[in-house]
Amino acid sequence: MAFHDSILFIVSILTLLTPTLYAQENAVSADKRPNVLFIMGDQHRYDCLGVAGNPDVKTPNLDSIAEDGVHYTNTYCSYPVCTPARYSLLSGVPVHEHCGWSNHATPCDGTPMYPRILRENGYRTKAVGKMHFTPTYLDLGFSEMLLAEQNGPGRWDDDYHRYLKSKGLTDVNDLEDQERNYRDEARDNYWETFGALTSNLPEEYHSTTWIGDRAVEDLATWKGGGNLLKVSFIKPHHPFDPPEPWDKMYDPEAMTILPGWTGECFERDLARGRGYFHNDTLTKEALKRCMAYYYATISQIDHQIGRMIQTLKDKGLYENTLILYTSDHGEYLGYHHLLLKGNYMYEPVVRIPLVIKYPNSDRKGEESTQFVSNVDLAPTILKACGFDPAPEMEGVDLGKNSKGHDKIFVEQGPYDVMVRDSRFKLIHSDQKDRVSMFFDLEKDPLEMVDLCDDQEYAEKIAEFEQAIHDWRGVDAFKNHVDEFAPVIDQPNVPDLGDGHREEMQKYFAEGMRKKE
Repeated sequence: MAFHDSILFIVSILTLLTPTLYAQENAVSADKRPNVLFIMGDQHRYDCLGVAGNPDVKTPNLDSIAEDGVHYTNTYCSYPVCTPARYSLLSGVPVHEHCGWSNHATPCDGTPMYPRILRENGYRTKAVGKMHFTPTYLDLGFSEMLLAEQNGPGRWDDDYHRYLKSKGLTDVNDLEDQERNYRDEARDNYWETFGALTSNLPEEYHSTTWIGDRAVEDLATWKGGGNLLKVSFIKPHHPFDPPEPWDKMYDPEAMTILPGWTGECFERDLARGRGYFHNDTLTKEALKRCMAYYYATISQIDHQIGRMIQTLKDKGLYENTLILYTSDHGEYLGYHHLLLKGNYMYEPVVRIPLVIKYPNSDRKGEESTQFVSNVDLAPTILKACGFDPAPEMEGVDLGKNSKGHDKIFVEQGPYDVMVRDSRFKLIHSDQKDRVSMFFDLEKDPLEMVDLCDDQEYAEKIAEFEQAIHDWRGVDAFKNHVDEFAPVIDQPNVPDLGDGHREEMQKYFAEGMRKKE
């Protein structure tokens, strides 16, 4: 073979090998990519963690994540309702941008989603637990979804309720609390205890255990890097129904009522709504029982988080994994004589827990008081994985140890907006049947005295009102719903036209008839 021909032959062989060599090089790089374990509770109040100084609740595993990372003490949701807040967590944009204004909503077309960006860049993406999407298995970037839903039609579609059906079980407490037709006929002790009851399900079949088991099973399959697992628990959302033996973990009489309790409801709050259980009937004794059961559901979640952490450590993946824990919104838990959510945007319902362990980082045991919004989490995750956030994402990268935000905004429907800085807070409403309120949190941290009509603060109130206008303008806001938006392509996704919802409703109706 001539020298020239030999050179051409060698070049041709190298050309054929180049894609393989490049793929192998990228495979090594991908193997070193950080993993992401994003864990969520639902309706978890910001100060109901051991690391937050709560005197009663026990959360050793969440505390350990904070010891290995950063505890952000001033973190706020974008909207104190499940689905809108969840879409903001995924997209990095506020609700008026993604258009999902209610628990029955779909993000507008073109809304960026961090799981989709990760998937498009080679990450294996999976979600386990409560997502609260419309449609139920909506494709926002998770290639696989194993769901445990609670409110709305998702419970008739999901994997968890199919699992309960296969075991001949019915989640009586949850149906009684969540479905109107069953709630109208709820047992007396449900109303007397404000939904704080021992679960009728054994622990092994409880939603918290089912979600934890599925999460640990997936983590056990991880190899190297480039994995994203989103784990979202239904609890500590009401009903407060831990299974045995968790229901005995806390003594109601020993509970320390948290700051902000008042002997009766404010008239302004009652005028807005009496509440899911009629807040004006709440007593200290009933509240302490709710706290004991609420804390028990948190500790049960913490136990499952401990299993996840141990699995990562056993596989040698803990250090290279970005771990986050947060919630979609908070819980009043007695603040201003209120329970659950759904009233004005007081601190406990809009402020949420956030702990982050960064991958291969020396940021350990930090406590950050910077103001953080849940729209910051999507860009933080993407930057930690080596990708730039989408241009539409409004959040900041917390991993850069940024200064956070000077002002925090929270929406509640298209007419109500909260804005606060380090001292002042405005709850602004454009609705005639609701009041606007202004608080000086330095003098009045428990939001007892409304200063909206105090001329001393008129200039500051005007500044905050202008800030709201500048932030989102005056566009007409419409809830976006697309029942037939694209869903993931997986065998566990049911066909909406196959009659499964009717079959599931019939089965659980029969289970509720047998509840006694």
